[in-house]
Amino acid sequence: MLTNASHLKGLAIRATDGELGTVEQFYFDDDTWAIRYLLVDTGGWLSGRRVLISPFSVIQADLLAGRLDVALTKKQVERSPDIDTHQPVSRQHEVAYLGYYGYPYYWGGPYLWGPAFYPAGLANTTSASAEARAERILRESPDSHLRSSEAVTGYRIESADGEIGHVDGFVVDDEAWAIRYIEVATRNWWPGRKVLVSPAWIERVSWTDSKVYVGLSREAIQGAPEYVESSPITREYENRLYFHYGRPPYWLQEEQHRAAYSISGV
Repeated sequence: MLTNASHLKGLAIRATDGELGTVEQFYFDDDTWAIRYLLVDTGGWLSGRRVLISPFSVIQADLLAGRLDVALTKKQVERSPDIDTHQPVSRQHEVAYLGYYGYPYYWGGPYLWGPAFYPAGLANTTSASAEARAERILRESPDSHLRSSEAVTGYRIESADGEIGHVDGFVVDDEAWAIRYIEVATRNWWPGRKVLVSPAWIERVSWTDSKVYVGLSREAIQGAPEYVESSPITREYENRLYFHYGRPPYWLQEEQHRAAYSISGV
């Protein structure tokens, strides 16, 4: 299901034995645009401590009820590695966090979530080979690629022929836990309108200049289907969006990956 990321903020996180807190924001991987962690404010329960909750632990996302159910206990979360959420989350922090919960290393495989397309059902599958692979990757690439959703909101969007607006939000797939679209407010150029841009169409991001560069023209963006946050994003709308830009939709690419995965027997 696709939902605006603004609906994630304030969601109650419910463990198997009570509420953990509420979602403040999330960290996403700037390479794959997958949401790796939810930043949760535990309120008075843990004296205001902020903790990371991985989509690996999510059992059910009930956005209408404003709740995420997770396969964790309060004691597990209380004893989890303490991470300074005011500082960048390092790969070393991630290894400690994932190892504590027994989660697989998402950077150790070919798909969005390492060995799989979706995080559901992959908890508690860490193996010795996976740990060895993670240690090797840690040595080769010590830096994480995590970005805060709050920090990236407001980045300017540059098209092939000029600025088109700024990042106003994100549209999230709550099954794959991936950012499917960036919500672009064009009010500085085209007042009163919003459009969606897929991360697949981004050519590069300048984190130092707070700019996102997309391989689309202003004319193409101006003719794109308008995004209205109050309206649900249907597959029919997505088909029109991809047809307009002449780009292959993400679900076809994922189906091809699944087919190759099935044939290989891996």
